Amino acid sequence: MIVVVNVYGQSDMRSPYGESTAAIVDDKGNMQVPSNYRTTYQVLGTWAVAADGSPGSKEMHVVYASPGTIAAYRKAGHFPDGTVLVKEVFKTTTKPMTTGTVSSAGTLAGWFVMVKDDVGRYPNNKLWGDGWGWAWFEATDPKNTSSTDHKLDCQGCHVPAQASDWIYTHGYPPLSQ
Repeated sequence: MIVVVNVYGQSDMRSPYGESTAAIVDDKGNMQVPSNYRTTYQVLGTWAVAADGSPGSKEMHVVYASPGTIAAYRKAGHFPDGTVLVKEVFKTTTKPMTTGTVSSAGTLAGWFVMVKDDVGRYPNNKLWGDGWGWAWFEATDPKNTSSTDHKLDCQGCHVPAQASDWIYTHGYPPLSQ
């Protein structure tokens, strides 16, 4: 891992292969959705969230990992410091097809971004804790999170995955291949 310290003493996190998180996290720990994640990040997997009381899914979650994350995870068995995970959350369109009822990604609802932080870089920012930076972004604003506190706004959905560093790793086949 490479860590660069600037003259103000702020650590610049790096992904497993040296990509800086500076374009994603500012010096106060405020995050934004990486602009290039669809072209430079690796796809980890897709989740379908079942519809309530009707066939199909109500949401699809497509999850991307910063470059080098998959290889680093396979080697070490954990997400390295500086890993960035981006989850796109889509409302779905469901319709009957010849193969059965099919749900596909429809309107983008927003993004959930997590940044691995093994050293506690932002202790005064409530979006950081338990080894990660956590933030939800509405589809209309990828630069400003609507989250205010990771424990209140984000972590509740991840409690069942606490033993695997808050990430549902069993849903990501590339991590185990």
